[in-house]
Amino acid sequence: MSTATEQRTFDSVNPASGVVVGTHPLHDAEAVRAAVESAREAAVWWAGLGFERRKRRLLDFKAVLTQNLTRVATLIHEETGKPIGDATLETVLAITHLDWAARNARKVLGPRRVSTGMIGINLAATLEYLPLGVVGVIGPWNYPVFTPMGSIAYALAAGNAVVFKPSELTPGVGALLAELFAQSVPERQVFQVVTGLGETGAALAAHPGIRKIAFTGSTATAKRVMAACAANLTPMVAECGGKDALIVDADADLAAAADAAVWGAMSNAGQTCVGVERVYVVERVYDDFLRELTERARAVRGGEDYGPITMPAQTDIIRRHVDDALAKGAKAVVGGAESVRPPYVDPVVLTDVPEDSSAVREETFGPTITVRKVATVEEALEKANAVAYGLGGTVFSGNARRAMELARAMLTGMTAINSVISFAGVPSLPFGGVGESGFGRIHGADGLREFARPKAISRQRFAIPGMNLTSFSRTPADLDRLVKVVTFLHGRRKS
Repeated sequence: MSTATEQRTFDSVNPASGVVVGTHPLHDAEAVRAAVESAREAAVWWAGLGFERRKRRLLDFKAVLTQNLTRVATLIHEETGKPIGDATLETVLAITHLDWAARNARKVLGPRRVSTGMIGINLAATLEYLPLGVVGVIGPWNYPVFTPMGSIAYALAAGNAVVFKPSELTPGVGALLAELFAQSVPERQVFQVVTGLGETGAALAAHPGIRKIAFTGSTATAKRVMAACAANLTPMVAECGGKDALIVDADADLAAAADAAVWGAMSNAGQTCVGVERVYVVERVYDDFLRELTERARAVRGGEDYGPITMPAQTDIIRRHVDDALAKGAKAVVGGAESVRPPYVDPVVLTDVPEDSSAVREETFGPTITVRKVATVEEALEKANAVAYGLGGTVFSGNARRAMELARAMLTGMTAINSVISFAGVPSLPFGGVGESGFGRIHGADGLREFARPKAISRQRFAIPGMNLTSFSRTPADLDRLVKVVTFLHGRRKS
């Protein structure tokens, strides 16, 4: 970042090469205020378009994004270091979510009649979901298109304007998204980007004109953002870290489970909030599974199959977790302390890791995985649920019924069965966590409702003689009739 106050810019850097990718404004609180104020005006116009006209513009944005897919993926690659293929995949997933949000907003949020019950037989009741106004989105660097678009697309489809603060590591990607959106919606500044460091995000969260914040990042940072939101009682969606577990049942397809574990743990250099960090394997198949896993993990190479650790400080955390596990008696069957070679980390597979070690309890966010033998799937479930995080999880089993029972019992927001991270690619499924993994949901109908406010309307269609209950002219006879009706409807006990 420039030390000259008048310049107020900072650079994004390719973490693999150290080459400067771009230079961006360091937006201060005044710049954030101006963005939010213009967004408030745009929000009124955008909401007034209604579902169909917004849908047409969002589908046009989808087309523009698709036409520029290579450009977007290339910039993701440059700012994060991840392979072009992975950058392309995340952009494609973002496109599918944008399409779903645009096409389903009216069905999920539009006005509908709801039942009034016998007591309200003379009423008509309507429920609809109205835009909030301006939504602030604070995005991460690990999936700089897919993750924030899970909030941006759904907030826009719900009728809100959006001010997006991308990570300081990937500001160019955020700026490019806003540039492409403006090609589809040039009339107003419905989607804007402010770039900068933590102070920029704090200013966005603290602005009284923001009606909701959607945040993705660490649990510690989420708490600071919540503190900033508290001043104005601004509600928040928080998608924080994870320590996801994969359970391998005795009748699982071991080759498929091992392949999924390696991808879930190593893809994107392990920098995935719903990545696999822990594996619990039923004793009967443990040795066979471990053989499959280590064979695959040894074939994966940092810097070739996946990119560098995007945030340099994360390598210290990865090294600390590996060192702590080994010091406590764990065995490195693939890699080890020497695998940490900044900016890359080669695959690390650890066995016999104590459950109280940092490698099991804390988010590592690197291409490492712990594998533990358990007597039963019930023990696996108990250990999987024993951490403070609860974002995603995975179950591999040949028994569909038992797999569903395990999936339901995992204390997570999402669980994949006989696949890994597959829920993220289904636009109709909500995405979010419990515990220290956060709260609120993006994606799906729940994600659309997250960025809207329910509006309930009741209308009296006709008066009921002798049932004027909400008036000072009410008589004892009116109440007596009410009691008789309620007793008839609700007074009989069920055997």
